[in-house]
Amino acid sequence: MRLYELASLIRSKNAGPFTLTIDVMFADPAGYARVRDNGLLSPQNMARLYGVPQERITVHNYDPAQAIKVSMPRPAASGSREDHDVYGGQFHGPLVLLAVP
Repeated sequence: MRLYELASLIRSKNAGPFTLTIDVMFADPAGYARVRDNGLLSPQNMARLYGVPQERITVHNYDPAQAIKVSMPRPAASGSREDHDVYGGQFHGPLVLLAVP
């Protein structure tokens, strides 16, 4: 099963010009618990996927909303010459097809 099959929403966006946030939300409590508890979105896995030092990544599980929020530094400041996504809206792409154990 892929992450997109369990999640009702997977999105990314800026959290300021230097930080990116990724939200994964679930309609089903079982799907949320499965992803939350298996470490798929752990700092270790996110560091590997995005090439960001693990200690710079935070993961927040918010049980009442069945949501997981991942925050990390952007690879380039929003709007800078090196930036390829000024709004941060495409950074969730690598997560969509992740296999969920």
